[in-house]
Amino acid sequence: MKTDIPSGARAPHFWEAMISLVALIIGIIMSIVVYGLDPHIAMLLGVAVASLVGLRCGFSWKNIQNGMVRGITNALPATIILIVVGILIGVWIISGVVPTLLYYGLKLLAPEIFLPATVIICAITSLITGTSWGTTGTIGVALIGVGGGLGFPLPLVAGAVLSGAYFGDKMSPLSDTTNMAPALAGTDLFTHIRHMSYTTGVAIVLTIIIETVIGLNYGGETSDLARVDAMLATLQDNFTINIAMLLPAVLVMVVSYKKMPAIPGITIGVFAAALMAIGFQGTSVDSLMNVAYSGFSADTGNADVDSLLSRGGMSSMMYTISLVIVAMMFGGVMERTNQLKAIADQILKLAKSNGSLIVSTVLTCIGSNLILCDQYMSIVMGARTYASAYRERGLAPENLSRAVEDSATVTANLVPWNSGGAYQAATLGVATVAYAPFAFFCWLSPLVTILFGVMGWTITPLKQEEPQSEESAQPVPAE
Repeated sequence: MKTDIPSGARAPHFWEAMISLVALIIGIIMSIVVYGLDPHIAMLLGVAVASLVGLRCGFSWKNIQNGMVRGITNALPATIILIVVGILIGVWIISGVVPTLLYYGLKLLAPEIFLPATVIICAITSLITGTSWGTTGTIGVALIGVGGGLGFPLPLVAGAVLSGAYFGDKMSPLSDTTNMAPALAGTDLFTHIRHMSYTTGVAIVLTIIIETVIGLNYGGETSDLARVDAMLATLQDNFTINIAMLLPAVLVMVVSYKKMPAIPGITIGVFAAALMAIGFQGTSVDSLMNVAYSGFSADTGNADVDSLLSRGGMSSMMYTISLVIVAMMFGGVMERTNQLKAIADQILKLAKSNGSLIVSTVLTCIGSNLILCDQYMSIVMGARTYASAYRERGLAPENLSRAVEDSATVTANLVPWNSGGAYQAATLGVATVAYAPFAFFCWLSPLVTILFGVMGWTITPLKQEEPQSEESAQPVPAE
């Protein structure tokens, strides 16, 4: 976090910095909750207020503009990753990679262990598509119907669906939140995913154990699996489904394990899938290029399959990219004018140890979901507020990115007025307050992270060779 103050300027007071933050919060709430609009313009108004506060404190417009530019510059590597991910999703669908993975995932359905199977199926679907919303809106809806036929309470089924969907979302290299968190915290994508595997692994194992125990209390000897069978038949009719189609997914996993940087690693997955599309699906080069930009548009005659597979492409990432850019403009101004430091200093007075710092990060992200009504803003606020504090305490940035995503990403759907909670309730047909207690993974995840932080488990120190210059004081997005 930038702390130098140019000649003629002064450090902002806490109340002045809060004016900028409150203006952003009120603007977002009005935009999303009152008017049902996207948060971008409200966030730009927050940038304007933060700039006015900076001018009041004596910062020149050049300094303020440089802060915006620095913020946007930090976001550029993340935008490149998002573009490549958008291309990957579209190409993986048209090549048959995603349809094959979905087909085998659905085959895992076993009525005898329905609840843990639901978690696993949704986890697989979300992991390979990178979207919790897409998973719940398709596979999740189908599983709600199956669960009802088996005699399970719908809030319980919805909780299992969301647990799996958000596990896959936060662990998938295709997910926008999984790319945003490390970029804003200052680490790379695959380091972030590996570091999350400790806390996320514990949370998902506990979730599956709980779901298995609960599932033993319900019978259901027969069920109507017609909807799932129809999806399986549709996938077979419209795509070549065989084990060879898993090769691109395996390649991405291998390069992730080998610590290859995200952009070339994901690009390998794109080219491998493109070859599969030409060789197995008979896709033309022009169709591949069109899908890479505009995404795949399914027309199989099955609404569930069409809804799940109609996505991807470079253009599909423009919403998230523009959100990241505007958010980084706000963060850049807040950093350059020391407003973010004024707020962080007040919060950090309560953080006397590494454990309390991680607890403060988790609670800040959850509070942001309650106030800002958007998981993306929660990620931005958590990562940007605490990045400097983690460096000053000698903690590697992956500790911050893990704490942020273990709290911001998974708790948005637990807030009824958050965009995540509103969407999931409407999609699954179960009220947020009804399913929230049963979305075990979504509230176990931040609790496990707090436990690991307090106990000092898997906390990675900052590498000694990493420079602590002014330039390194800015978060370095994923490469």
